[in-house]
Amino acid sequence: MRNFTCDYTEGAHPLILQRLIDTNLSQEPGYGEDRFCASAKDRIRKAIGRPEADVFFLSGGTQTNATVIDAILRPGEGVIAAATGHIAVHEAGAIETSGHKVLALEQKEGKLSAPVLESWLKNFYADMAWEHMVAPGMVYISLPTEYGTLYSKAELMALKAVCASYDLPLFVDGARLGYALASPACDITLEELALVCDVFYIGGTKVGALCGEAVVFPAGNAPKGFFTTIKRHGALLAKGRLLGIQFDTLFTDGLYLSIAQNAIDRAMEVKELFRSKGIQFFLDSPTNQQFPVLSDAQIEYLSGKVAFEIWEKLPGGRTVTRFATSWATGADSVAELGGILNAMP
Repeated sequence: MRNFTCDYTEGAHPLILQRLIDTNLSQEPGYGEDRFCASAKDRIRKAIGRPEADVFFLSGGTQTNATVIDAILRPGEGVIAAATGHIAVHEAGAIETSGHKVLALEQKEGKLSAPVLESWLKNFYADMAWEHMVAPGMVYISLPTEYGTLYSKAELMALKAVCASYDLPLFVDGARLGYALASPACDITLEELALVCDVFYIGGTKVGALCGEAVVFPAGNAPKGFFTTIKRHGALLAKGRLLGIQFDTLFTDGLYLSIAQNAIDRAMEVKELFRSKGIQFFLDSPTNQQFPVLSDAQIEYLSGKVAFEIWEKLPGGRTVTRFATSWATGADSVAELGGILNAMP
C-alpha cells in the first residue's frame, strides 16, 4: 500500500547513508565537536551568507522547538503562535512542560498575520493588569505552515516589524523548510530568511536525513548557555557526528533543495489527480502537503488502498484529508494513486 501519510516514512537519502558508511570507523570527538559538524556549520553559514551565525545540531523537531523557546523566554513569559501551529497542537505540551505557555492567536490558512499580532499585543499591554498575566516573550511561526501554505517575503517582513517594535524575537520553525524554498510560490531565499528572523532551523528529519535539525542564530545571537539547554532538553547526541555528516552532505552541491524539489513535483501531480476527479481542496497549498476534501464514501473506498491522514471534520459528512509527498516519493507511487482514484466510484 502506497503511503502518503507524512514526509518522514522513508529513511535517508542514499548519499547520506553512503557517507555514514564511508566515515563509520573515523574516530571523532563527541557532542558536535567533530570535523563533520564543523564542516556542516561552515556550509550552512555560507548558504545563508552569514559567517557570524551560530549553528547547532539537535536531534529532532519537538526537542528543537522546546529547546529554542525555553532558552529565549524568561520565567513567566509565553510564546505567541498561530492556533494551528505545531507547538500549539501536535507537541503534547512540550512547551508547557518547561513552564512556558503557548499564546495561540487567530490564524488564516495556518498563518499568523502582522495585523492580528499587533492588535493582540496592543490589547494585551492596554490591560492594566498585564503584569499579572503570561507576557509574550517571542513569536513562533513555521515555514511552510501546518497547512502547507507559505508566508510571502512581505508578510514575513511585516511580522518582523511588529516583533521589533515590541522587542520580540521571531522564531521560524523550518522542519519542512526545504519544501518551502523549493516551491515556485516561495518568494524568499534562505539568505533572505536569515535576515528576517532572529532564529530559525533547517529541518533534516523531514527532508532527507535520518534525523536531526540545524538551529541557526543568524547574527551570532545564541542565548548564553544554549549548548547546556540543548543537553537539558535531551536534544544533544553524544555521537554528534551523525548529524554533522548528514547536514554536511545535504549542503553539498545543492542536495537539500534538489531533493526537496522532488516532493513539490510529486505533490503537484497528486493535486492534479484529485482535481481531475472533481475533488475540491480545503485550501491551495503550493508545497508537499495537499488537503483534498473527501466524502465519507470516498474515504471508505480509499482506506486500505492508500495511506493518508484524516485532518479535519467538516459539516455535511465531509472531511479534510492530508496527502503528503517527500524527497523520496516516486512517480510510481503517484501513478498507483492515480489508478486507485480513477477506479473510485
